[in-house]
Amino acid sequence: MRRATIALLLLGLLLVSGHTTDDAFDDEEATVSTEEEDSPVVEEEDSIQYESPRVIPGKFYFAEHFDDRDAFGKKWVKSQAKKDNTADEIAKYDGVWEVEAPQRPILKQDLGLVLKSKAKHAAIASRLTKPFVFTDKPLVVQYEVTLQEGQECGGAYIKLLSAGKETTDLSQFQDKTPYTIMFGPDKCGNDIKLHFIFRHVNPLNGTITEKHCRKSKDRIEEPFRDKQPHLYQLIVRPDNTFEIRVDHAIVNEGSLLTDFAPPVNPPREIDDPTDIKPTDWDEREKIPDPDTKKPDDWDEDAPPQIPDASASKPEGWLDDEDEMISDPNAVKPDDWDTDMDGEWEAPLVPNPICEKAVGCGVWKAPLIPNPNYKGKWRAPLIDNPNYQGKWAPKKIANPDFFEDLNPFRMTTIAAVGIELWSMSSDILFDNIIITDDAVAADQWAAQSYDLKRKQIDREAETLVTRLVNYTNENPWMWGVYVVVVGLPLSIAIFFLCSSSKDKSIPDATKYKKTDEPVPDDLIGDGPQVRNKSDLDEPTPLNTQESRTHGKGDNNGADDGVNNSPRGGGGEGEDDEDDEEYATRDDDDDGEEGAEDEEDDGEIINAKESRGTESEDETEHNVQTRTETVTASVAATEGTRKRKPRRE
Repeated sequence: MRRATIALLLLGLLLVSGHTTDDAFDDEEATVSTEEEDSPVVEEEDSIQYESPRVIPGKFYFAEHFDDRDAFGKKWVKSQAKKDNTADEIAKYDGVWEVEAPQRPILKQDLGLVLKSKAKHAAIASRLTKPFVFTDKPLVVQYEVTLQEGQECGGAYIKLLSAGKETTDLSQFQDKTPYTIMFGPDKCGNDIKLHFIFRHVNPLNGTITEKHCRKSKDRIEEPFRDKQPHLYQLIVRPDNTFEIRVDHAIVNEGSLLTDFAPPVNPPREIDDPTDIKPTDWDEREKIPDPDTKKPDDWDEDAPPQIPDASASKPEGWLDDEDEMISDPNAVKPDDWDTDMDGEWEAPLVPNPICEKAVGCGVWKAPLIPNPNYKGKWRAPLIDNPNYQGKWAPKKIANPDFFEDLNPFRMTTIAAVGIELWSMSSDILFDNIIITDDAVAADQWAAQSYDLKRKQIDREAETLVTRLVNYTNENPWMWGVYVVVVGLPLSIAIFFLCSSSKDKSIPDATKYKKTDEPVPDDLIGDGPQVRNKSDLDEPTPLNTQESRTHGKGDNNGADDGVNNSPRGGGGEGEDDEDDEEYATRDDDDDGEEGAEDEEDDGEIINAKESRGTESEDETEHNVQTRTETVTASVAATEGTRKRKPRRE
């Protein structure tokens, strides 16, 4: 009853704790929703309600969330072009584009642009709301990519198309269409890149050169294999600095002037192409000493190893047997053509005779290092007195030199395009924006990508993780844990320990009301249980008394055991006299003689009944029975002195 009460108490406390925690979580979520009244995020059945990000007029040069299929059809143009210098069967841009929900929906009503096909050229483009001109405001490009099937070889980058006649008709968008910036992830095998390429115009002759940003030092493999959405952001500032972020974390940054290859500005001087190294120019710093000669005892022909002269052929070596012999079981194939295939020979197999011998064939002594080997002789090196240094052509002024100190002022951007060839399908693009305000880009991400990450993290969280996070935000929860968890646990441990102690103490009242076995005497290592109906039966005593009764006289001879109760002088005495019983037996010679005779009979009977056993085992078993019977006699004496218990 007490345990049931404790269990109910613990269960009630845990239920109250869970209800309190849930209420706390609910209160917090309600508070967040109240404080952020302008935010479209509300909690509903543990999922985030999504609304398409709102496009603020004047903030974005381009903004696309792909949630409106009708608007998508009006804004985006699929390429109908063909690649130059490519076979007709693969030259056409016939990749399939669809606006659809992700394979693993995260936010309800959230759609994206998906490249459905693989191993095909695909291109699609859309014109900016207004061209982006590089003046005194930064360029911020941001978009999401989800590689729903992973990526083995292919890209997921976008191109910011340059303004001009080549971008007037977006249906002819292809790989040769001029672009200002190419940005985004790319992978093929183990070659993983995060492209940032800008096309720089030479101010002297108008030629265009692609400038490639140095590779990021951070590892960026995860987006190619986790099949989750990832946010890519590029910021190019008027001071010629740039910054690349992945999932809001900076992975690369630097300067347009110093962190691109080839560099924006060419060198002031170049090697004179007409300058040729003279034929007598000596570039050797060291030369062999001409005054040194090879010693007369230097043998260049000595081998590095020689046979061991101290070795001898082992006994049993079979010189006349070959290690490999023709397979006697081999048969020439029926289709063997001697004219075409040559003379047939059976394949070689290991000689079975050699398997049991020390060795077969011609015996050769093992090789050891040659102590006289010195190798090729070479004269020592000395400084070259004619050394003229490393030759290099003369430097001349670079006729193509220019210095562009503001490469940020790139070609105006008129459109955004995606032109890919990938071996993976179902590449999803979403939330593509171009702006000059980094804060506006972060706000857009907060209404789109951040909600997705929050939902993904929430689905991955366990109850324990959520509880820990909530506790870190609300330290007062530690007090609740102490009261709700610590106190019941302490009570449970206390009662469990006390109940284990109670079990070790016999309940005397229990035996007075039942016929269950009653512990009488503590004999040996534990209590011996007896029934009321067996009170007159012998009870084993300790081994000390059994050893005393096993002795027939003072000489220590084992004369047997008395198997019957004592008839003399012990009745009517207290239990304390039991300890004197052995002493009185030693003094009473007459009684010892009678008991010895009975003990001898017991031993003889025991030996006869186990005649098939070995002599040592027989003596051990008789001794054991002797001790048991003797203990029974002594216990019977003590039992007769007690009054039988009655209900």
